[in-house]
Amino acid sequence: MILPKTMQAVTLSGVGEYALRLSDMPVPRPGPGQLLVRVDAAGICASLIKTIAQGPDHAYFYGQDLARDPAILGDEGAVTLVACGADLVGTYTLGARYVVQPAVDHPPINHLDRYRDRGRGVRKIACGYTLPGHLAEYMLIPEEVLLAHCLIPVPDAAMPHAHAAIAEPISCCVSGQFHHVHLTQDALTAPRGAVAGLKPGGVTLVVGLGAMGRMHVEVALAAGPRFVIGSDPSDIRRARTEALFGGTGRLVTTGPEDVARVVGEVSNGLGVDDLIVAVGAAPVIEASLPLLAKGGVANLFGGLKKGQEMIAVDANAVHYGETCITGSSGGTAWDIAQTLRWMAEGTINAAPHIAKIGSMAQSIELIDDVRHQRLDGKAVLYPHKPIAAAFEVDGWTAEDEARHLA
Repeated sequence: MILPKTMQAVTLSGVGEYALRLSDMPVPRPGPGQLLVRVDAAGICASLIKTIAQGPDHAYFYGQDLARDPAILGDEGAVTLVACGADLVGTYTLGARYVVQPAVDHPPINHLDRYRDRGRGVRKIACGYTLPGHLAEYMLIPEEVLLAHCLIPVPDAAMPHAHAAIAEPISCCVSGQFHHVHLTQDALTAPRGAVAGLKPGGVTLVVGLGAMGRMHVEVALAAGPRFVIGSDPSDIRRARTEALFGGTGRLVTTGPEDVARVVGEVSNGLGVDDLIVAVGAAPVIEASLPLLAKGGVANLFGGLKKGQEMIAVDANAVHYGETCITGSSGGTAWDIAQTLRWMAEGTINAAPHIAKIGSMAQSIELIDDVRHQRLDGKAVLYPHKPIAAAFEVDGWTAEDEARHLA
């Protein structure tokens, strides 16, 4: 394959939206132990807003001078291998499709001069930060990604690029729900065991039915609880959730004013076995925790803003109710691989979660949409398909993508 000399990429050179650029830069060439991939589709993650707002102060930059070495942003995407470094020829197949786990559990190897104290003590790095991200036409896969097993094959050749691109945010929900641990005991005289995941046959409550909350609902329904309750103040979000998943017969939606009553009715007054708070607001968390059943698990999935991270917890309710509070942020390579398997099997359908389509020309616009919460779903761009204007969609199927790319 003849590679172009230049490409477009979304770069961050400082703090705030004014440091955000759609830049022209050379297409990287892989070193001996590196790969080069074409970015087929990239998602716009809400975590970008925090990254842009904090700039070099973000923890994952580890002191990198963004004015000198701008970061290529983007932690969600689907890619195709287009070039191998000399040491990897024959190990990887050109044309193979992958999803990259952006959270790379490996110390830095490349560009140590960019890290504070040359990376001493750093154990985890990330694509879209000190490593190149997906908001570009091409993306370098350095040694750290390969050594951390963060290049995950797409298991189905027919899987749309856009669906594979949002496997990462869905995998965050998969990871979050596997952080729930329930103790089991066959008899009072038997030893206790522990089971990871939502309680089978139990009742799960998802608080917040935005894009990530709806992903949680879908993943939860696949896990096998008896009922999933979705709570959100927005009539539109509740109706959208019902339209997507109400046909299962195991979904109940409600507003926050009625959530306690609905939980009581569905659980026969016992409370919920699993609580997922997909909203970053302390009052919402505090109002939700009392809805836990004895032995229930609460997941604080929505991160709180700096300076607003403290919450009040009834310690006696935790003590006497034997409840657990956990949290999760991101996932591992396994979570993405599991998400891709579920997508290939049809257990999870990514199509309903996509709300807007764009190209590199609209990348800054799509980030702005996410910043101002103008989208009720995921934005996906195709770096190699120029279009004049981004457009909103009510879901995005394989057939939609095929027509768009034709």
